[in-house]
Amino acid sequence: MGKAEAALVFFGNYNCAQSVLSAYAADCGLEKDKALQVAVGFGGGMGRLGETCGAVTGAIMVLGLASGFREGDSRDKISESYAKVRRLVNDFSTKAGAVKCRDLLGCNLSTEEGQKAFKENNLRDRCRGYIRLACELLDEYLTET
Repeated sequence: MGKAEAALVFFGNYNCAQSVLSAYAADCGLEKDKALQVAVGFGGGMGRLGETCGAVTGAIMVLGLASGFREGDSRDKISESYAKVRRLVNDFSTKAGAVKCRDLLGCNLSTEEGQKAFKENNLRDRCRGYIRLACELLDEYLTET
């Protein structure tokens, strides 16, 4: 099973950020339970605020674990990590049309009306597409040398 498929299975029980991070956690040396804990607040565009899509923030966490700054690294490593994040956000936004959860879904998840619209319009299916896209971009970036 590929990472996107694994993330989509996780999405049956967890939020978008948790699902993406959990799919890659073992490869990054992170226990699944820790991945779930770290990413919990990023679902719904950070606590349902509708900000950056949780699939994107989960992917950013994966990029950091895979190639981010560690103690003893050159400060140049931070700039390299930021460049990877900018590329991910730009590529995701270009392909999905936006990067903010509320723009992607067309509703405000921090309100009862927004949560109702999310359920009534089956927007969870749209989230699945964003999770798949984030994982596809990650797979591409992580295989580059």
